[in-house]
Amino acid sequence: MSKSKKCPAKINVLIFGNGGREHALAKKLAESDRLGDFYTTQPGNPGIDALAQPVDVPYDIKQAYRMQQFCDHHNIGMVVIGPEDPLADGWADILAKDDRVVFGPTKAGAQLESSKAWAKQIMRQAAIHTAESRTFVSLSAAEEYARTRDEPVVVKASGLAKGKGVILCNTPEETLDAIDRIMRRREFGSAGDTLIIEERLQGQEVSIFALVDGRNIWLLDPCQDHKQAYEHDKGPNTGGMGAYCPTPVVDREVMTEIQRDIIVPTVDALRKEGIEYRGVLYAGLMLTPGGPKVLEYNVRFGDPECQALLTRLRCDLVDVLWSTASGNLENCDIEVDPRVACCVVMASDGYPGKYETGHLITGIEQAELEKDATVYFAGVKKNAAGEYLTNGGRVLSVTALGNSLEEARDKANDICGKIHFKGAHWRKDIGWRVLNTGSGVANT
Repeated sequence: MSKSKKCPAKINVLIFGNGGREHALAKKLAESDRLGDFYTTQPGNPGIDALAQPVDVPYDIKQAYRMQQFCDHHNIGMVVIGPEDPLADGWADILAKDDRVVFGPTKAGAQLESSKAWAKQIMRQAAIHTAESRTFVSLSAAEEYARTRDEPVVVKASGLAKGKGVILCNTPEETLDAIDRIMRRREFGSAGDTLIIEERLQGQEVSIFALVDGRNIWLLDPCQDHKQAYEHDKGPNTGGMGAYCPTPVVDREVMTEIQRDIIVPTVDALRKEGIEYRGVLYAGLMLTPGGPKVLEYNVRFGDPECQALLTRLRCDLVDVLWSTASGNLENCDIEVDPRVACCVVMASDGYPGKYETGHLITGIEQAELEKDATVYFAGVKKNAAGEYLTNGGRVLSVTALGNSLEEARDKANDICGKIHFKGAHWRKDIGWRVLNTGSGVANT
């Protein structure tokens, strides 16, 4: 890995992923004067493909040597891995070398997300505050335990489940059904081989993102995600229906507490396991009456939080990511726009359940002309005529800046109303917990 203290004047970059998060990363990377040749893995999406050259190499860990050869042949100096799956598969280990850095943790570090059970062990060892829990690999043992718990609980698949493997249960009957869905019906596949039942925490849920270069830590402004499909946090969990940044529910004192009692001990605990974590560490927290507690870790930027975070960024993202990946974060200056960013996800009808694809999308070109707003592509493809079509559950992320959360949200919602596709739906209440439209208390 590079020993240089400063980011190269020019660097060729390869980005993994094809969602709204990766489009946001690609767009901000493309603004950098340091960016040399820019490539993206496939399948991509039209937003990313317009910025980076698609790579005609299989995105297949079994043929990893072909991606290594591509990186060597094209002098790739930095690989940016957006989604969790390639991190869990070990792509960071495979592609890192002396003259090439990878933004994203190794396979060992990615266990924080790929195994919730392992993450719980790390938290217990480091005395990090989290929900009380029990871990099960036996269906019968989990069912027996569930019958003893009358209070609301959360049932989680331990492995990767696209953000949907968390089920809120109010009664023992609901808990038993959740166990059945995960372990017997295998709704989340092998992610449900191990299952966690934990206490249901109450408070405000927030997303904390820390850039970690192995030694140094830089906390980004706190975000608040909205995981439920429908307004006022109703309906099933999704990958995320909207987010805003910064959130006022985390003040400077709470942020200091989070860094001292959660982020630093987590990085230290990983180091004790022989893991030098480099990349972004995402802690999903509940602000309980007893203080912040960890709900889960992720090892990449959140989607849609990333869109809100990067819309506010006012510095060179190539420099930021390279400095993090190379262990030189102390030499990096991170500047942000003081305004609030609000990201609203436009989804297909039926999401997060079954949905149709291939519906014509109109209005994007007009929406992209709006000042202080960006339309990020996710589940989108182009047909032979150059028209945009829906190609996923979460289709677009409309992100706007405003002097207040209300202004940013209203602007984003207004732009969503100018974009049309069959069955389009989005939450119009992003930020409702702090805009006095609800109790301000959420359960998870």
